[in-house]
Amino acid sequence: MQGSLPAAVPLCPSAALADGGRAWVWDVLEFGQPASAFVLRFDGQARAYINRCLHVPVELDWQPGEFLDADRRFIICSVHGATYEPADGRCVGGPCGRGRLTPVRVAEVSGQVCWYPSRDIRPVPAASPRASAADESPP
Repeated sequence: MQGSLPAAVPLCPSAALADGGRAWVWDVLEFGQPASAFVLRFDGQARAYINRCLHVPVELDWQPGEFLDADRRFIICSVHGATYEPADGRCVGGPCGRGRLTPVRVAEVSGQVCWYPSRDIRPVPAASPRASAADESPP
């Protein structure tokens, strides 16, 4: 039932995401279970995914907000070295198989990065955040 989904949820100023830089990390509920998501800028576009490796369900970032490899070319799993194409989340190397990271719909509106909840990925209720995204994300 699409009509009952929340509208766009503001995340951060567009300027907070440098191309190939740190990601903005925030908490979500995926299928009702706590998870985190991240948005980063790559080739000028904001791209967002659930923060979970396809090989083993662990968070990808090797430091808070750091998802890209040393060459700033691929998203890399800090635990297993699986690599993903930032543009579409497709596995391009390592133990992740032929899958893709779970995308989260984002858009930039009037200088603000916003995400759009879906049937499966919803906001964490304000009264029960898992952790403060502001603690893990760039200013």
